[in-house]
Order: sequence, then C-alpha cells, then structure tokens
Amino acid sequence: MEHALAGQVLAAYDVDLDVGLSAEQVDAAERLYGFNELASNPGPPMWRLVLKQFDDLMVKILLAAAALDLLIAWGNGEGLGSLVEPGVILLILAANATVGVVTETNAAQAIEALKALEAEHALVLRGGAWRTLPAREVMPGDVVEVSPGSKVPADVRVARLHGPQLRVDQSILTGESGSVRKDAEALRRAQAVVQDRTNILFGGTVVTAGRAACVAVATGSRSAMGAIRDAVAAQAEGETPLQKRLDELGVVLAKIITAICVAVWLLSLPHFSDPAHGSWLAGGLYYFKVAVALAVAAIPEGLPAVVTTCLALGTRAMAQRGAIVRRLPSVETLGCTTVICCDKTGTLTSNQMAVSHIVVLESAEKAGSREAPPDPPADPPRESVSSSVWSWRGA
Repeated sequence: MEHALAGQVLAAYDVDLDVGLSAEQVDAAERLYGFNELASNPGPPMWRLVLKQFDDLMVKILLAAAALDLLIAWGNGEGLGSLVEPGVILLILAANATVGVVTETNAAQAIEALKALEAEHALVLRGGAWRTLPAREVMPGDVVEVSPGSKVPADVRVARLHGPQLRVDQSILTGESGSVRKDAEALRRAQAVVQDRTNILFGGTVVTAGRAACVAVATGSRSAMGAIRDAVAAQAEGETPLQKRLDELGVVLAKIITAICVAVWLLSLPHFSDPAHGSWLAGGLYYFKVAVALAVAAIPEGLPAVVTTCLALGTRAMAQRGAIVRRLPSVETLGCTTVICCDKTGTLTSNQMAVSHIVVLESAEKAGSREAPPDPPADPPRESVSSSVWSWRGA
C-alpha cells in the first residue's frame, strides 16, 4: 500500500475519506480479518514445562538410580533409613525442576509484553461520524485520525495531512532515537524497509507532531508489530554450547559409570554366596545396590541445579536492566557473545556481513585486493595490533 496513491488505497477498500466505512462494511471486515489484537500466547501447559526439566541424560540416570533404590528397599522390606539416599536425589531434582519452571514461566511473558504496546482507543470515522472506539475494533479500511500524543492503533496509510508536517516516534519498532517525518506521498522505491516507509504509521508508535487522516491497512498479526510477535513465537529452540557440552558429559559419564558398575557387580560374584547374605540371590541384590550407590556417587547430581541457578540469576540481573529473557539457556548464549554488530538505530539492516578492510600493523588493505602487501617497517613497533574492520552491506 505504500507504493499506491492515497486515492488508490481508498478505492481498494471502497471507502470515502470523508465518510468512512459503513456498518455493513465493518461487519464484513470483522468476519474476514477478525479483531485488531495480537494473538495471546498461553505458552506450554505446566505439566509439559515440568517434564521438560527432566529431559536431561544425567537427570534420567539419577531418576533411574533413585527408582532402583526404592524398588530394592521395598522388595527387601527395609526401614525408612534406606529411603534417605533416593529421597535426597529426588529432593535435589525437584529443586532443580522448580527453579527451571518458575524462571521459564516468568520469562515466557516476553511475547505478552508486546501487547502492552498496543493502543487502547482510536478516533475512527464511520458512517460520516467520528467515534472513539476501542483499538481492537479498528478494521482494515477504517478512516482513523491521529494527533499529537495519540498511539497509532494499527498500521495505517497516511491519506491527508491536517497541517504542515506529521512526525512520529517509531523507536519501539526501528530503534531510531528521533521522531520521523511522515507524508501522504506514494513511495517510488520497489522495496522499502520499515525506516523508509514514510507514508505508513505503524501500530504502537506515537505521533509527536501534526494531525492526519489515515486509512488502516494492516491490523492484528498482519501489522508490523504482529510480525515481530510471530517471529518471536516461532523462534527455533536449538541447543546452546553449554547444553551440548553437558549432554556430551552425560553420555561419557553414563558409559563410564555403567562399565564400572557392571565390573564391580561381576567381580563380586564370588561373594554372592556369603552366608552373611542368607542366600545367593540376596547377595546379588546387595552388591547390585552397592553398584547403584556407586553410580549415584559418581554422578554430579548438583550440576543441573547449579547451572539452572546461575542462569536464573543472570536472567534476574538482565530483567533489572529492562531485558526480558524468554528462554533460560539464552543467558548462556549471550555470555558467549563477544561482538554485536549494529547500525545507528540499534538494528541489523541487511544481515549480511563482509570484510571491507584489513588492518595489520601500520598498513591497511582493501579486502579482495591481489596486490602484494607492503614491506614491513625496518623497526617494527614493540606492540602490534591486528584487527578486522567489518561493514554491513546495504546499511
């Protein structure tokens, strides 16, 4: 719509700028597009979130060891003293799961936080009369008037200015620190990025100067803010370097511990018939329990709890600085980040990185040059610095 003339946009929605949509058109638009609101994100159910905390190899080994301990104690009719070891294991795992569930439940509100940026009311022209309506009732084709201080209810195309200029603060969307000038002229560029759409006011942005009559062209999830919400919700969840290393450690430990426990149990075969055990089967169960205790002792059961607690503390520290972390392992990924490339608006405009120049010692070369580098100085400096200057194409 940004490339079409204002008259063409009005014709596309069959709306008059001085009359607005009729009641029949509003009903048809509501059936077609739904309400102007971001879809809620209930998140995974609590039971799935709890099970997710136990989806770890070392945790599964500990659960198996605790279950075996309980079965042996129950089969032998042992007292409460035999339940201390499996009870401690289960208590540690429960504490670990509780920390993970609480942290991820709080962090899952990152998507819902976008709903707070939506406008609450809008001044809409319908049937020739201006009305103040809830912003969720704005439909594509509605004629909306914006004025200084008003929050734009949806993505709207500027159709008519009521003054010399119209300026909007769209920093929540683009990161631009200053207000942006808008007009009703059609864009000539074939593909315009968000920052260049000078005739579009985006939902959630705030008008800082001027008044204008606009036509709503995108509502709800079809708006720019809705696209951000969908991108966040559809974010693929891959394993972080720490998770991969912990998984590798779990596999190695599982193999070593299994081999040692089996070896200990087999080496104890001659002692199964010891009269102190009462029978050969009782002796086998006794040394099996010894092997299980050895496995429990060898597994660092406190490691998952320590890792989760550290990540939770990192999440809390980031939240105090206004950064909402949706997934707990993201804290570890951010901790591994050494360079963040961005432009003056704080965004990555092209997402294409290339070497433009290479600076070595006291000389500089353009990337891709086939010329031989200059001879080094006769008396090189004691301290040399090598760095690469990166540029973003299209920024």
